[in-house]
Parts: sequence; C-alpha cells; structure tokens
Amino acid sequence: MTKLSVNINKIATLRNARGGDIPSVTQTAVDIQNFGANGITVHPRPDERHITKKDVYDLKPLIFTEFNIEGNPHRPFMDMVLEVKPQQVTLVPDADDALTSNAGWDCKTHLYFLKNIISEFKNTGIRTSIFLEPNPEMLKYAAETGTDRIELYTESYAKNYKKNKEQALKPYYETAFEAEKFGLGINAGHDLNLENLKYFAGNIPNLLEVSIGHALISEALYLGLENTIQAYLKRLAI
Repeated sequence: MTKLSVNINKIATLRNARGGDIPSVTQTAVDIQNFGANGITVHPRPDERHITKKDVYDLKPLIFTEFNIEGNPHRPFMDMVLEVKPQQVTLVPDADDALTSNAGWDCKTHLYFLKNIISEFKNTGIRTSIFLEPNPEMLKYAAETGTDRIELYTESYAKNYKKNKEQALKPYYETAFEAEKFGLGINAGHDLNLENLKYFAGNIPNLLEVSIGHALISEALYLGLENTIQAYLKRLAI
C-alpha cells in the first residue's frame, strides 16, 4: 500500500496568522499519526512564513512514523537536516520567494550540484528524494545523482484530471515506468486530493508514498481531520 505522509505547513500558516501556539503544530502531528497517517512532511522556507526552524526541532522527537523534510538545499537547510536526521529529505528547487513548489529539478544541468548534496545526506543515512516533473528523459540523470527516490510533481495531473484523466496520467506513468528501470523509488505530491488520488495511485507502478497537505487540511475543515485521513488511506488501499 502506498504510504500517506501529511504535510502540516498549513497548520503552521494558521498558527502564525495570530501568533501563539493555536493550532499546535506538534500536537497536530501527533494526532495525524495516531489517526493512521504513515508520516509527517514539513517544508520550511527561509522566511519561516509557516513551518519554522524551531518547529522542525520540536517535531523530531514526536515523529514515530516517518519524518520527511522538504526544501531547497541551501547550506542552512542542509545543516538543519543533517542535525535533525529525518528518515527522508526531499530536495525541491524553490526560489526563496516562491508561494509554493512550482517546478522540478533539471537533473542534467544540476547533476554535479545534486550529486554532492545527496552524498552528504546519504553518508549520514538519510534517504533522499528529488522533486521531478514527469519527463522520462530526466531519469537517467536523476539516477546519476545517487538519489534513492524521485517525487513526481503532480500539479499538471491534478489540473487536467477532470478534462481527460487518462491523458493527464500518461506522462506520469511513463516516467514511473522509466524510474523502475533505474531502481528509483517513486513518491508523488502537489494538488493531489480526495477526488483525483485513487486513479493516480491505482495506475502508477511502484508508488511508495504521497505527500499531501493543502487539500487534506482544507478538506478536514468539513470532514474533520481523522475522517479525512481515513478517507485518504481508503483511496490508497488499492
């Protein structure tokens, strides 16, 4: 079964809107795990507009499933990850002022940059994943970086799902199929939700993990957090 990692950035966004500690990022992470999710994802950014560096350190001893830290591998981010030692780090080529993740890596252009960074993480036993757009031709270079996994950037799938879900899925299937040839594990995330997840998860080979935040937290406003997590897990139980 594909694992569900819940991105809790939006919990931190809501907390930061008023200051203080309501809602609690740490308690929410504990609850999410108790409700059945398989992991917690955070994506701290330099301006700390949602998840802060302190949050990352506070969360570490509370994660009893899997801790996944996403971010652009600037030196301060790398040093934090190397100290916290999560189970997984996901490298995303975000601009510092990006509203949200909006592109995958060009592994051919950034091959040696990624290679050096990934070797640092792997030397300390941290599994690495790199954020990629669906492009089978990029897999050769992704494999050369030494990464363990790729995370498929699923915005275009989600955007085109209602128009033609078969066509929307096609480049992701082709990329996942190629990734298997190179021995790369497959994660996915961005704009996956209760409506489009089941079709994606049921048709992507070797899909190990999905990371979902904005949609899941938004849906939880109506359904409740526990019910929403259970609904996602049912869609992943292919």
